[in-house]
Amino acid sequence: MGTIKTEIKTSGKGLMKNKNCEVVIKPSSSGHIRIFSKGAETPFNVCIENLYSTDHCVTLCSKEHRTLLGDYKYKVMLCEHFIAACAICRIDSLDVYLSETEMPIFDGSSKVWVDLFNQAGIEGANKDLYTVSEPVYYLNGKTSLVVLPDKELRITYAVNYDHPDLRERWVTMDNDNLKEIIEARTFGFYKDLKKFQMLGFAKGVTIDNTVGLKDVGYTTELRSKDEPIKHKILDLFGDFYLTGVSPLNMRAQILVKEAGHAVHTKVAQILKSKLVKI
Repeated sequence: MGTIKTEIKTSGKGLMKNKNCEVVIKPSSSGHIRIFSKGAETPFNVCIENLYSTDHCVTLCSKEHRTLLGDYKYKVMLCEHFIAACAICRIDSLDVYLSETEMPIFDGSSKVWVDLFNQAGIEGANKDLYTVSEPVYYLNGKTSLVVLPDKELRITYAVNYDHPDLRERWVTMDNDNLKEIIEARTFGFYKDLKKFQMLGFAKGVTIDNTVGLKDVGYTTELRSKDEPIKHKILDLFGDFYLTGVSPLNMRAQILVKEAGHAVHTKVAQILKSKLVKI
């Protein structure tokens, strides 16, 4: 089991509601990443079975926390960058306590989480290797996601956005650009920001945590070439780790075209039963 050596305490604003969330992360030997949401006496595990929503971000909640009115009172929003950091650090055993129902956005990437884990120290990182017993396919119009058995991990992500730098472009992950993927910030079209804020979302968006796509260029300088596409790979890390296996421990070729959290997690549900230990 991979966990941290010392307790972590941190805090930050959420991207959607802009509320400050205090976070305490404790070492654990449970074999699960468990989240204690605001006000909840019992935790729920980070896993694909507890996926609640992929609207705007990844939201998790245990079915046991359903109220009499059918709502999920103890759901936690914006989990994807935290889960991606766990996948990257090969951590699979933590107890996470939150003072709010949305995780901090920090700089919009997984960098802060990864730094916090490394500062706390990591022990027993899970390095078991897996592949897929058979190919996994998802095809729907312009969107596709394919996972094929391979001798090494290869991820290629293609996008086709209405932006001069992001039309019919792709990025392939390798050992040289993993750091750039970890640091890749969330993004969105700048012209849509006010609309989302009027609907009650994206209240915590700043120039420091989000790359805004303008008609030409961006609202901030990119950290690396094709940063938005690299962030899509980072999202895939988090979404696929809901299977319980870090993508970095998979020996597979993963090909993605114009997908997002909804497709990532649909494939993760199928993928979980196809993963076999090498």
